[in-house]
Amino acid sequence: WQTQGSPSDHLTIGHKVSTLGPDLTTQEFKQATKENMTNATFAVYEVLLPGVLGTSVEKNITLDRAARVELSCILNSKYTHLKNPQVTWKRGNETIGHFNKTENSWSIQLRILDHSKLGSYSCTLKGEEISAKFHLQVPTIEGKEKPIICYEGDTAVMICKSFGYTPIAWTWYRINGSEKILINETLLTEKYMIDRASANVTHLKILKLTSRDDGVYWCEAAFELGKSEGKVKLKVLSFMVPLKPFLAIVAEVVIFVTIVFLYEFYSKKKEKSAEEEKEFDQVEQLKSEESNGLDNSGARHRKI
Repeated sequence: WQTQGSPSDHLTIGHKVSTLGPDLTTQEFKQATKENMTNATFAVYEVLLPGVLGTSVEKNITLDRAARVELSCILNSKYTHLKNPQVTWKRGNETIGHFNKTENSWSIQLRILDHSKLGSYSCTLKGEEISAKFHLQVPTIEGKEKPIICYEGDTAVMICKSFGYTPIAWTWYRINGSEKILINETLLTEKYMIDRASANVTHLKILKLTSRDDGVYWCEAAFELGKSEGKVKLKVLSFMVPLKPFLAIVAEVVIFVTIVFLYEFYSKKKEKSAEEEKEFDQVEQLKSEESNGLDNSGARHRKI
């Protein structure tokens, strides 16, 4: 985990607080978590089994820190006539034990120490094929669905948020093919700036954008129970891009004007050729008439 900002981020479990130090190992972290489980929050989540055969209801449960959790499935009053209904609890595809909280409710209790206990838990009423699913997960991170569009030379600001939950640390990555590359602002201070705008918001600034900065970026939030990611797309455009429609229009105008000019040129040339041909025909006709006149005159003289 790469902690941004001042070393004032704290890990809180129950009512006890311990400061995350750079030398805190995974084993020490788990040990600290186990020692504080007695003071961890205890929460009960209940689901009413639906009254329609072959249906299932789902419930999302968000956990950002160690906790003791009880999940309960309660039989709908429509099925109270059933005697000793059989209920099966599973984690994924693995069947797990449960206990009857009341005659028509079945529960399991979990000690969530780390991300290995997260996942989907389900209860199914046999014979009726009615079930409920509990999805235990770390807080989701909101990136940005639509791409951020900037131009070369500009500064891009990408934002990730965690609503209602405070991450221990934020980390930014850039995708290069199938590989995630860590963005280390301390090594590239002239290119990247990472700041924690508030307890649950992080900003990544990319300075002096170039076409090579175009791509996908991931923000990763670290919580006590695991990590969550958000995705942001960055599109870097050249200054020629907004000019392309204008240039296309100019090109169309030039082509149109050229066509009109050539049409006028050839029309006038054709008209001129037609006039010259007409004049030539008239001259030839006059010559022919004069020649015929002379021949007729000579014939008359010979006749006399």
